[in-house]
Amino acid sequence: MNTRPQIKLETGEHRQQQVVLVRFDYNQEIKNRLKELFPVYWSKSHGCWLIWSKDFDLGNFYKALRDISYIDYSALKITTEPEQKVKLKRNYSYRRNIELPKGYFEMLTQKRYSRSTIKTYVAYFKDFLHYFSERDPKEIGGEEINAYILELINIWDITTSEQNQRINAIKFYFEKVLRKARQVYEIERPRKEKILPDILSKEEVGAILKTTENLKHKTLLSTIYSCGLRRSELVHLKVDDVDSKRMMIKISGAKGKKDRYVQLSKVLLKLLRQYYREYKPGFWLFEGQKGGQYSPENIAILLKNAAQRAKITKRVYPHMLRHSFATHQLEQGVDIRFIQAWLGHESVKTTQRYTHVSEHNFKNFKNPLDELL
Repeated sequence: MNTRPQIKLETGEHRQQQVVLVRFDYNQEIKNRLKELFPVYWSKSHGCWLIWSKDFDLGNFYKALRDISYIDYSALKITTEPEQKVKLKRNYSYRRNIELPKGYFEMLTQKRYSRSTIKTYVAYFKDFLHYFSERDPKEIGGEEINAYILELINIWDITTSEQNQRINAIKFYFEKVLRKARQVYEIERPRKEKILPDILSKEEVGAILKTTENLKHKTLLSTIYSCGLRRSELVHLKVDDVDSKRMMIKISGAKGKKDRYVQLSKVLLKLLRQYYREYKPGFWLFEGQKGGQYSPENIAILLKNAAQRAKITKRVYPHMLRHSFATHQLEQGVDIRFIQAWLGHESVKTTQRYTHVSEHNFKNFKNPLDELL
């Protein structure tokens, strides 16, 4: 049971301006800390201290007072207006000044983690080090780590995916770098959210490709969709991976460090040959303007622009093409096991989520309402 004094934060209005109300039973230590660190004002009408919303940062407030009080910000989170939430965006500028413990980056590289995973782990572990900046990370225990993760959930509303990634970044340090046993600390993981994938219809995919006149862009997007690729797999394709004799494309070093082959469609082969004659790529199948691998970020930009030209109003992103490919295959009656192998899924359970967004399951379903009206 919590025995620390409680501070309750609420959103309110004072003199026709938005404020954060800071309520707590009289406590001299909290009062002194507030007046020292924040531009607080005592309000007789509200009967509490207040901070103008424009001057309020929930993260800084929490960090400054968490050691002497329990902070209840549930009402603040519920009633905060959208424009105020923007002000609570996290600032990561401190990351560039934080040094990783010796061996952390080296071990990630040695374990051959992907470039994307290394970037994520490094960023999230720097956040962890910043939070415990006055502590030796080796001495931080499981309960403190749990409290840190819980704070991220409650204040910043991180997703379950981000929560898992942050936990893994921390676990990597203790288990791989320090070589401590797993039972040294236990971090409760979230239940994985069962989120259905976003998909495009065949007509929408066709409209995107037809409005993309740039040959490289059209070929690139067609390859992602036709082969059901992840963005990282696309940029790692080499010219030699295309096997026109066997009508296959080799996907090397995909997620899980696994290789696989996917079918090369006749239409895509025609596009690739036309693209090759015009752009003459060297090593990588899709190169950037200055050589080297094509930028993953640019793929998202060109797809977004293509979707806008096709007058598609919903948010469109590269992985949606992969989702759409899998769903369209399922709707055409392709066995789910083939789709699993094609996409490179470890378990068929991952592939089965496409059954929930496929029209195939509903074609023979007669809705009872149709007989009533």
